[in-house]
Amino acid sequence: MRKVCTTATALGLFLSVASIASAQVHVRVGIDKLADGLPSVLAGKRVGLITNHTGHNSERVPTIDLLAGRRDMRLVALFAPEHGIRGIMQSRVADEKDEKTGLPVYSLFGANQKPTPAMLDSVDALAYDIQDVGVRQYTYISTLGYAMQAAAEKKIPIVVFDRPDPIGGTIIEGNIREDGLQSFVGLYPIASRYGLTIGELAMMYNKQFGINADLHVVKMDGWKRDVWLDKTDIPWTGPSPNLPMFGGVISYPGTVFFEGTNLSEGRGSDAPFEQTGAPWLHNQVVVDSMNARHLPGVRFEAVQMAIAASGRKYGGQTIPGVKMIVTDRATYRPVSTTLRLMDVIHRLQPNDFQWRSSKSADGKESFSLDRLTGSTRIRPAIENGTLEALLAEWDRDDAKFREMRKPYLLYQ
Repeated sequence: MRKVCTTATALGLFLSVASIASAQVHVRVGIDKLADGLPSVLAGKRVGLITNHTGHNSERVPTIDLLAGRRDMRLVALFAPEHGIRGIMQSRVADEKDEKTGLPVYSLFGANQKPTPAMLDSVDALAYDIQDVGVRQYTYISTLGYAMQAAAEKKIPIVVFDRPDPIGGTIIEGNIREDGLQSFVGLYPIASRYGLTIGELAMMYNKQFGINADLHVVKMDGWKRDVWLDKTDIPWTGPSPNLPMFGGVISYPGTVFFEGTNLSEGRGSDAPFEQTGAPWLHNQVVVDSMNARHLPGVRFEAVQMAIAASGRKYGGQTIPGVKMIVTDRATYRPVSTTLRLMDVIHRLQPNDFQWRSSKSADGKESFSLDRLTGSTRIRPAIENGTLEALLAEWDRDDAKFREMRKPYLLYQ
């Protein structure tokens, strides 16, 4: 059961000391502005809150407590995304009862990914406060989209308490998800790295993709598009057990794609999503090949990755790995960097490298990478040596998305 606290717990909250040391910009996130008054659309309403351990104000008071303690509205239900209300679950999330408030906690990462009509029976309005990571593949933004759909269908308002895109709002990278590949890691056709705050993204979902919910965004104060979260005074909370450190968030837009291969994406290691490896990997040869390319903002280092027993791949083993050392995050492009790394490993060790796939009851094979990248074209491009041509096409996708997002930008 959840025990709400205002200090970090071992698994629930991960405070980055480096973030505090480098804080430069004072930012009030959306939930901080609750101190100025309740959004009028929530006044007198029975409210359902979609949140997790990242939902807290600048003093780390949980959003649950902030809303449950108010007399001008009534918090009646909680909704938990992937990893649960505390952010510690690695598998499906179950419904439960909140120990402190006694409220029902409905799972949106189990049998249901979208709030059902029954879940919303006693709800007059929804509120959303979760820190995302600025990447299409992260399920928290799909939870947002489904919640907006449910609110529109029930004709109730939804309030989004805005938070920054942690990796800044200027860089756009990766393809726009292809038609036919809608999934929980690609609900709408947006760029992989989209450069929008959660409130801006909600506005795009609402109008661009026809949700038409009664949406209200509580804006931040002080944030600008070129500011990364660790350059603010916003306390850093790792969004999941797999992203405890901010360095993992920087590379995640690309390294998440290793989930679609038989290479580890670093889960269970000391630097998840900052490195990749496998027992069969000739890591020094790969590192030499990658460093010879002089890719912007990054260099590569051969490492030995110790994977915890609970690791999804190669648990309990120490394996050869390749770590990405970011030297200039303004020029580093994790999506194209990761795919080029994948391409080199495939070329050097074609008999060892494998795509992860599954077969349906009718024998149809589906590939994890297609779902993760939102594209059926990456595997053939790597297999046929045409990756660079495809990446050039994706650059044009980036320009297209940059224009698409313009009407929804709330911050300069």
